[in-house]
Amino acid sequence: MDVEALRGAVVVGVIPDQPPRVLKEAARYARLHGAPLAVVYVDVTRFVTYEDPDGYVHSAPIDLNITGDGDDLMRIEAAAADLLVGAGIRWSAHELVGDPAMAMRQFADRIQARMLVVGTRRRGLGESIREFFTGSVAARLAHRQQRPILVVPLGEPLRDDEDLWPA
Repeated sequence: MDVEALRGAVVVGVIPDQPPRVLKEAARYARLHGAPLAVVYVDVTRFVTYEDPDGYVHSAPIDLNITGDGDDLMRIEAAAADLLVGAGIRWSAHELVGDPAMAMRQFADRIQARMLVVGTRRRGLGESIREFFTGSVAARLAHRQQRPILVVPLGEPLRDDEDLWPA
């Protein structure tokens, strides 16, 4: 990773098959700031074992029985290339490992990022339970670093009378 080329970038966290709205908003802010865009995917099935002095991160799977297909970053890069063609910004894709909020914060610190952009999760009982126990990436970022965070809603907004935690 060329830290100097990414210095001051807008960092956007993406996941495979995510609606394009998050990436489009991040690209818009990168263009407004005249900054590069760092598209990051965090592989939560792996953890950092150690990091070389040059910044190269060695990782291992959390469960040795899980064999990832390795296609997530390639799918994200392809989707970003399609979406960002003609956007007038420099961008690059990066794979991080571990806890999404911590990995994104450390990456942002390393490159002195201008801001972070993340999307909300889709609604549903499973997602509600997961967020109850682990917290949202956006909320955890908001409490653990100093950069501005743009949270882009992915689904239809809840009505004022709709329960945030469906039974």
